[in-house]
Amino acid sequence: MAEIFKVGIADMNVCRPPDSIMTIGLGSCVGIAIRDKQSKVGGLVHVMLPDSHEVVSNTNIAKFADTGIPELVKKLEAMGGIRSRMVAKIAGGAKMFAFQSKAELASVGDRNVEATKKALAALRIPIIAEDTGANYGRTVTFFPETGDYEIKAV
Repeated sequence: MAEIFKVGIADMNVCRPPDSIMTIGLGSCVGIAIRDKQSKVGGLVHVMLPDSHEVVSNTNIAKFADTGIPELVKKLEAMGGIRSRMVAKIAGGAKMFAFQSKAELASVGDRNVEATKKALAALRIPIIAEDTGANYGRTVTFFPETGDYEIKAV
């Protein structure tokens, strides 16, 4: 029987078919689902912040786009995934709060999406689907066997 693995905030997990992975509460956070199209191993990371260098206590690799995405790829490679066959789908990065100051115009959600795209480009993993931005939260379930990335808007 298939199992649904849960991924919390600033967390990641990997699986093989027929299992799937789910995360809830993607507001400004971004959920990055990556799979090897041939072996069908897949994983999901729920990143909170764009850059690990901006935070002094940055020991949680999954918390940041610049460290979480490469770590997820390493885990998939350890399961037999081949990077050149990997593709990504992303969701989240919403602007959940309206800020008044100009310094806050570049929202965390926008910066998370930008950092996600930069990290995936550096790894040469194409993004084949995206549901980002706007002002609402999302819950996602990723099915590595088919590549389906089910997104429910909150």
